[in-house]
Amino acid sequence: MTAQRDPRTRDRILRAAARLLTEADGEPVSTRAVCTAAGVGAPTLYHHFGDKRGLFDAVAAHGFEEYLAGKRAQSGTGDPVEDLRRGWDLHIEYAVTHPAFYTLMYGTPRTPPAAGEAYGILLGLVEAAAAAGRLRVPVATAARMIHAAGVGTALTLIANPSGGGADRDAAVRTREAVLAAVTSEGDGPADATPAARAVALKSALRSAPPAGLTPSEAALLGEWLDRLADQS
Repeated sequence: MTAQRDPRTRDRILRAAARLLTEADGEPVSTRAVCTAAGVGAPTLYHHFGDKRGLFDAVAAHGFEEYLAGKRAQSGTGDPVEDLRRGWDLHIEYAVTHPAFYTLMYGTPRTPPAAGEAYGILLGLVEAAAAAGRLRVPVATAARMIHAAGVGTALTLIANPSGGGADRDAAVRTREAVLAAVTSEGDGPADATPAARAVALKSALRSAPPAGLTPSEAALLGEWLDRLADQS
């Protein structure tokens, strides 16, 4: 099998690029340097990745896979809000321990399939909070807020690595502020606000659509529940 067709060659190039990116400390990494580190010529690199963007898209996907390994292994605590808190902490920890990967993953407009899975895991955690009557706002709104705040916090920590304890404290305060904005206190639907009950009902209907409603009626009910949830 030739080097150009050997998947091991592609993997060697990918790992060389990942290593150089980590060692570059934010400086650009050239395809020439990657070729030298991987022991291949430029035509071989371009055969496997198309161009420099294709290469670093693949590196970003590699970073997402590494990140997802931790996310997939996260076990539930029985408290959906605590699970969201732990998910946030895992996200931030990955960012500060893999700053080059994280910046490539979230600091540039790249959307490999693994990025969708990462966001899907967040949606699942938010859905669990909704089903438990602990969500103040619609699921999609809560997920966007948590994601935006988490990515912004992570990139801020990466940009200011010398911030130390002060920045870490700000990250925790941001986490708690966002969770307070999208979740409610209480042990379940019995203690939930009307907005949280509306979110919980929509989550339940999404899991088991009511057979007695037409698609138009179900859509209208969903709209009403979203409006009730937005009253918070």
